[in-house]
Amino acid sequence: MFGEEIRYAREAAGFTQGEVGKLFHCDRTVISRIESGRRKPSLEEVEALDRLFNTGDLLKRLYGRVDWNASIEHPDWFEEYVDQEAIAIGVRAYQDSVMYGLLQCPQYARAVFAAGDAAGDSKEVEELTRARISRQSRFLVPDGPLLLVILDESAIRTVVGGPSVMRCQMEHLLKVAQLRNIVIHVAPFSTRRTVIDTAMVLLELPDGQRLVYSESLDRGHLSDDSTTVVRHQRRYDRLRGECLSEGESLRLIAEALEGFKDDEQRARHSRLVEEQLQRHQRRQLHRGSPRIPARRRPGA
Repeated sequence: MFGEEIRYAREAAGFTQGEVGKLFHCDRTVISRIESGRRKPSLEEVEALDRLFNTGDLLKRLYGRVDWNASIEHPDWFEEYVDQEAIAIGVRAYQDSVMYGLLQCPQYARAVFAAGDAAGDSKEVEELTRARISRQSRFLVPDGPLLLVILDESAIRTVVGGPSVMRCQMEHLLKVAQLRNIVIHVAPFSTRRTVIDTAMVLLELPDGQRLVYSESLDRGHLSDDSTTVVRHQRRYDRLRGECLSEGESLRLIAEALEGFKDDEQRARHSRLVEEQLQRHQRRQLHRGSPRIPARRRPGA
């Protein structure tokens, strides 16, 4: 509602979003996000808009009546997060148990969806996998936005999809970690004092706004409340200080890779032995079967 009032005032004053953006030294998309209700402006910005649009203190009074920290459950909560992620200039994430989405290789992502709600629907699994991989494109390139990820050690130890999938995932981590904008730390099981009990993402937007995102069982929670963001940022920074260095983290991932290669070889050997045993059992069964004499034809 507040964004709609700003749009109405802007149009009545004869300004375009681009013109307002230039006057405020920001991109047009910042004004668009304010008008669509996806960005909370500062009080100083609202006062400046009142002066620009010659609306007295109308916008300032409306601003003071909005409950900016109201808990609203959006049915499209994840789409709201993806919209912010798509324009973020910095992403700082913490992930436990499973691999962080923006670092998943296609084989791993496919295995995650195949074991989830989409199990049994190969078409949906492929659509979900493509959607996840497409979100990575702006990050996994040279000079892309900052992507700093803290992986709980459980994320690289928990086997998803089998050893071969995990081998691909570890190889993928070692490859993308060579990009200048990608930083990966591992929070080891030991020597840790700071505990973060759920995966979370801190987003930094082009206009300087910061958001924090986390998920519960059935929904996501995206907040721009400054107190909430600062609290989680401090916990994140403390945990980062307790993590392995970048080099140590990559060495641990490389060690995990070798372990999954060994597991893959053992699994392949086990399958081979099982196949040989089954063939042997079939031959034994065939040899032990009673012989039924062929029926003679009359007159033979």
